[in-house]
Amino acid sequence: MRTAIGLAMAAVVAASALYAFSARPTPPLPETRLPVNRMNFTTIAPAGNAWVAGGELGTIVSSGDEGKSWTADKVDPVRYALITRIVFIDDKTGMAVGHEGQILRSDDGGKDWKELHFDEKNGAPLMSIAKLPSGQWLAVGAFGRALRSADDGKTWEQITIPGVGDKHLNYITKAADGHRWMLVGEHGLVLTSTDGGENWSVVPPFYNGSLYGIVELAGGGWLVYGMRGNAYRTDAGLREWTKVAVPAPISMYGSAKLADGTLLLVGQGGMVLRSTDNGKTLTVARAGGRSAFTDIGIAPDGTWLIASEGGLLRIDPAAQAAFAANAAPAAPLTSTASATPATQASGAQK
Repeated sequence: MRTAIGLAMAAVVAASALYAFSARPTPPLPETRLPVNRMNFTTIAPAGNAWVAGGELGTIVSSGDEGKSWTADKVDPVRYALITRIVFIDDKTGMAVGHEGQILRSDDGGKDWKELHFDEKNGAPLMSIAKLPSGQWLAVGAFGRALRSADDGKTWEQITIPGVGDKHLNYITKAADGHRWMLVGEHGLVLTSTDGGENWSVVPPFYNGSLYGIVELAGGGWLVYGMRGNAYRTDAGLREWTKVAVPAPISMYGSAKLADGTLLLVGQGGMVLRSTDNGKTLTVARAGGRSAFTDIGIAPDGTWLIASEGGLLRIDPAAQAAFAANAAPAAPLTSTASATPATQASGAQK
């Protein structure tokens, strides 16, 4: 009897082992989504009919449906450095800059990004990048850092821009004519170039706080904006700067212009400011929430695409017409991307 029981138990153990190690299909795992509505994004840019956004821990995402859904782009290598600015010069070619002096390039509309520059020893962040009329690329950032490439990004050399010193350089942009360029930065620093960015001169100071952006106005004038509700307007000759009244003492980080000339500025407190008189006055178009809005794009149907500390948002401007004390809710977002390790929040660096 004991022999029979022993043989039976051995058979059970053998069958269990055979089942445990036998091949069988793995049940599908639940889909993991990139939480784009809870992450910190600092920049958003059009790439043809698509949109590309970047932010915390080196995350770059793209959307082909005007921001309704977002897919994680491939970044090689993954450095987890905050992306601060993305620009596209056409529907395929784009550049991204960020912390640790990182520069990335995409040649397929933002789906794949290859690293061109990274400086782990000198971790000063780069804040803005542009392609000059000469064909050279110019990247600028913290502590007066400026990098130039004459071979389409293959190699980069550090240059010194006269008059900058160790002041942060936050944003570079060009006028509609393509020859006049402007740079803004820390301590009210404004620089101008009339030869396509080859040479720069310092505009006589008119403000001592940080400036985060500048946008060209109709007629060739400019509007600069920055911290604590400070914005200034000037004519094309940069002869006199007039302070523009801002409805709230917020820092402003990004801007966009509509086809009809309307100007939008975004900043702290989920606030969107609007000007319909070429930057002379600013009114509140939207406000509410604790997350700062860091950048804005305008979809073809007029929808606002917002990068913020609290995620990527789509906001219907028509719903803001009845704005009173509270902001209208932003449309919920979905993502078809698989999650990446870049999901920890980090503070905005704009």
